[in-house]
Amino acid sequence: MRRRATRLAGGVTLVTALAVALSGCVASERDADGGEGGGSDGTFVFAGSAEPSSLDPAFASDGETFRVARQIFEGLVGVEPGTADPAPLLAESWDISEDGLTYTFNLKEGVTFHDDTPFDAEAVCANFDRWHDWTGLAAHENLSYYYKAVFGGTGEDSLYDSCEASDAATAVVTLNTPIPELIPALSLPSFSMQSPAALEEFGADEVEGTADAPQLTEYGREHPTGTGPYTFQEWKSGESVTLAANENYWGEIGDVKTIVFTVISDGTARRQALEAGDIDGYDLVAPADVDALKEAGYTILDRDAFNILYLGMNQAAKPLDDVRVRQAIAHAIDKDALVQAALPEGTTPATQFVPEIVTGYSDDVTTYEYDPEKAKDLLKEAGQENLELEFNYPTEVSRPYMPDPAAIYEAVSADLEEVGITVTATPEPWSPTYIDTIQGGENHGLHLLGWTGDYNDTYNFIGTFFGAKSLEWGFDDQEVFDAIKDARNAPLEEQEAAYMNANEVIMDALPGVPLASPVPSLVVAPGVEGYPISPVQDEVYNVISLGGGE
Repeated sequence: MRRRATRLAGGVTLVTALAVALSGCVASERDADGGEGGGSDGTFVFAGSAEPSSLDPAFASDGETFRVARQIFEGLVGVEPGTADPAPLLAESWDISEDGLTYTFNLKEGVTFHDDTPFDAEAVCANFDRWHDWTGLAAHENLSYYYKAVFGGTGEDSLYDSCEASDAATAVVTLNTPIPELIPALSLPSFSMQSPAALEEFGADEVEGTADAPQLTEYGREHPTGTGPYTFQEWKSGESVTLAANENYWGEIGDVKTIVFTVISDGTARRQALEAGDIDGYDLVAPADVDALKEAGYTILDRDAFNILYLGMNQAAKPLDDVRVRQAIAHAIDKDALVQAALPEGTTPATQFVPEIVTGYSDDVTTYEYDPEKAKDLLKEAGQENLELEFNYPTEVSRPYMPDPAAIYEAVSADLEEVGITVTATPEPWSPTYIDTIQGGENHGLHLLGWTGDYNDTYNFIGTFFGAKSLEWGFDDQEVFDAIKDARNAPLEEQEAAYMNANEVIMDALPGVPLASPVPSLVVAPGVEGYPISPVQDEVYNVISLGGGE
């Protein structure tokens, strides 16, 4: 989860000012309760580093959108608490045909959307058909990213065939080609069930603008309608999103009655807002702040390192299409020094594009040890001793895999300069342009990006990156594509070995340099208990207790 975001406060100075303004605003909306987390009225204020890209998760793939979406929406499949494994949610169970083409979902009954539309098999089919039928801008990979990643494309390119409501509580989904990871993939917020009535009434798919700058629909700005424990109240662009408890929720709701997601992109400003009592928690704690916050009585929660930070190389930008140049770049980077200088304690350098805990991790991949002299030799062999490259990195954001993009850029660029590569820094705000530049266009060379796994499946990492030709990587390597496809479709007992082989093929081709798997930390105020920490950030706030359980 790492993609688009549409707006963000600009610059550290402005961000700090925004934090102060938000603090006053938030403080006025709730009563502080003796310094403990949460207001006495049940308000929980959480600061993210960016605002959501959309309130329609079907058109999103970034963590901040998903953080909000998980409170409003639910899918057929959820996540087992504290793990990355799938679990029943709106579907209480499912059956899969032997050929892997037919999925029968047995639905939870008595559930309604926030607009009182019944959740039933007809609603399920309306959502599946919606995704399949996207055209125009709605079908562009900037918006329909996850649908294309899982289902292969829209319309005739989709692996989805049809959906039938055999009765109100049974939806039968038919594929034209098996999707082995479909069940865990359906736990993604992008595949949340949304009210068919609201989608139609508020023009959810009437996307305007351009592929590089799509405009949010009325539905995506103002009318997100799911079945989840919280309902949408207000989105103050660049400032906050406010949600309220769903009084008709089918499940339980604990102490949190109102959620305010504030936008504070600067890590120092987030910490100051917490210390001032104006927020109750925030994500992506700076490594240098962890010990001081612990000593002050705040609770630090560490997620498992279910992510990858990487240096991407766009082979459409010559001479990055020369494997010797890519190998030289890989040998130039001192990953151990990078981890020590710019990443949290517990972070491990990466040798491949999956973290070590994911099935298919291989100890036999080609590694590119730090060797500046070998890097220089490779550049000389390639005739690129005076190489100049553009280097894109994001500003005004922190991500679980990239807590301080500028610091990471400085470390990597210094290593490249040491072997004679001149880089042109191209910093760009995460919102609204960075991801569109990297994912939606060809005008980039080197770039920093990463990925937090969405579910426990190897394809979710390497298939997402390299399963097909993309604008981010700019290469067309059938050997890589076939190795991933073969692993994806291998019999279950053969998948691990097949994915190990795919990782080895990828690292021989070296489309980019996997750098590290950072450990992301989250902090909450004293009195906030039961925060549902999750390696895939499936964190829904209806289980949180406020005020130490008093």
